[in-house]
Amino acid sequence: MFKYTLVVMLAAMFGNGTAIAQENRGTAEQRAACAPDAFRLCLSYIPDATNVEACLRQRKSDLSDACRAIFDHAAEAASVRTTGSPRYRGARDEE
Repeated sequence: MFKYTLVVMLAAMFGNGTAIAQENRGTAEQRAACAPDAFRLCLSYIPDATNVEACLRQRKSDLSDACRAIFDHAAEAASVRTTGSPRYRGARDEE
């Protein structure tokens, strides 16, 4: 029974590849790296992917090394996109 429940939860969380890809939820490998942490730390938020992600971010110090690396890399990429974007203008850029 537990295996069936686990499969159903995984399918609900990761199964709809099109919707997840459209919501930019990461690659299958990234989701697989964080799935154990999601079940361990954020089970009550499954299958709501947005709340699971928020929960994982909130519990970042408790994440496995593999999952933490995913979030660290995503934060670095977002920082690079923000500072390199035309919308980001520092005081010196105006001069």
